[in-house]
Amino acid sequence: MAAAALLRRIPAARAPPTVFVAARSISDSTAALTIETSVPFTSHLVDPPSRDVTTTPAELVTFFRDMSLMRRMEIAADSLYKAKLIRGFCHLYDGQEAVAVGMEAAITRSDSIITAYRDHCIYLARGGDLVSAFSELMGREAGCSRGKGGSMHFYKKDANFYGGHGIVGAQVPLGCGLAFAQKYKKEDTATFALYGDGAANQGQLFEALNISALWKLPAILVCENNHYGMGTAEWRAAKSPAYYKRGDYVPGLKVDGMDVLAVKQACKFAKDHAVANGPIVLEMDTYRYHGHSMSDPGSTYRTRDEISGVRQERDPIERVRKLLLTRDLATAAELKDMEKEIRKQVDDAIAKAKESSMPDTSELFTNVYKKGFGVESFGPDRKELRASLP
Repeated sequence: MAAAALLRRIPAARAPPTVFVAARSISDSTAALTIETSVPFTSHLVDPPSRDVTTTPAELVTFFRDMSLMRRMEIAADSLYKAKLIRGFCHLYDGQEAVAVGMEAAITRSDSIITAYRDHCIYLARGGDLVSAFSELMGREAGCSRGKGGSMHFYKKDANFYGGHGIVGAQVPLGCGLAFAQKYKKEDTATFALYGDGAANQGQLFEALNISALWKLPAILVCENNHYGMGTAEWRAAKSPAYYKRGDYVPGLKVDGMDVLAVKQACKFAKDHAVANGPIVLEMDTYRYHGHSMSDPGSTYRTRDEISGVRQERDPIERVRKLLLTRDLATAAELKDMEKEIRKQVDDAIAKAKESSMPDTSELFTNVYKKGFGVESFGPDRKELRASLP
């Protein structure tokens, strides 16, 4: 009885007050941040830019999102190729995303870009959408080149993206021609002509660079050095693999092409230089995870340990993820949710692209001859008129 009376006198323990913590969203702040590049720039005939790069939390989040989207698109393209929904040649860009994203962050859509056949992600960076990208890969009418270009010939003229070229090195003289037009029109813009280390020994590259230097054209030659021209290591193909010095009388800069901030800084520096002084060569030290193309397993001329080592130490997406986490600009869960959203976005785009029809057979005759000349197509005996262009 005494114990019961005592218990009645002790007040019941109160539950601790509920604390409501507001969920923090990923930072969209535009406050300036200064971040040092992973390694110094190496220069030839020019003082290098500062290693301190100005960015913002919002830009870092955009970098992460854009590069993750590109990576997912290329992984999906791998699966579509193996399912035989993508035919012909297909060269994937996974590993090199920082070049496309960093370059776009440094310039405007008034500047021109032209590249080789590893072009899917450059197209996205220039504002292209996933549906038209996957449609083009699958040869569908809704593709950015109406289904007639395929993997190697993406194109977006309204954003001054001029392809997508299958002939090794041939895009460089075209890029210098674009730069000539920019100078002729007195525009304060520049052209970025991208090529790989496998194309760096092409004679036409040096011819185009020579005349660009003579005329001081705003041409920026960007060597995406992923260290293997098809299956040939750079040291086996080039007596001097210091591609940023290959311009001789033209300044050059070697850049960590796996560091999106370094790419941004270098491209801004290169554009300012080219508009004022003429051409410059950028060597982007980068790496591709896939083989040269889908027909190349990518493991006969390099080891799997080499590939996994680059993934662990230099992956461009993981570098930005680390920046966001260490600076408390996002949580790991938030970034995972973003990646899930990207996977769904890619899957939805593929489904829509599959709904697009194949090009009509009449499309075989478009974009070949100039209209207005009465061009006619006959059968082999020249008696049967097959088609007539207006």
